[in-house]
Amino acid sequence: MAPDVAQVLKHNRTLLYRHITTRLALAVVLFAVPFVTHLVGYDAALPAFCIPVGLFVLIFLVLRLRHGARLGVCEKVLHTYPLEYRTRVSKKGSEWKYLGDVHTVRLSVRGQHGAPSLRAVNASTVRRWPKEAEEGGAWFAGDQAFGGVLIVPGSNDMLFVQPADWEKYEQERDQADPQRRALAEQAGISRLLEKEPNILVGG
Repeated sequence: MAPDVAQVLKHNRTLLYRHITTRLALAVVLFAVPFVTHLVGYDAALPAFCIPVGLFVLIFLVLRLRHGARLGVCEKVLHTYPLEYRTRVSKKGSEWKYLGDVHTVRLSVRGQHGAPSLRAVNASTVRRWPKEAEEGGAWFAGDQAFGGVLIVPGSNDMLFVQPADWEKYEQERDQADPQRRALAEQAGISRLLEKEPNILVGG
């Protein structure tokens, strides 16, 4: 049975809000440490380092808030495309990124070959890979040449996916019929959405 879309979205939105609340609370505590230590008469330099750490936490949070936009796209995809069960989900690798862990996956139907490689990122800021997907398949909504949503049964984990090699499917997208392109536009997946911010650390 296909998962309840409303429950899936609620679950992932709750995880996102929990992540935001936790990071904001951490930043407030870090900013407060120097002032509290000063009030109690401890004037060493070490507590002052909490302020730049707190700023880093806030900057990192702002960068990762793009997950909120990603969650909105997932919702549009789920309201545009029907859910289809994929019997096999193969994870080929994972890479740490500022915006979340990027997993390279292939979705296939038993008896079919040539499934494209997709970049999958968790819609709720959770970095872990949902192992249940490889154990029993998953539900997919979207168009693999443009992107879509992967839902893991049971856990309701949701991943946003787009082609790992976006340029490779450029011709297929350009030659897609008007209805297919219109659906991709409606779902917000007609262009590449997952772009890592250009951040220089230490230089």
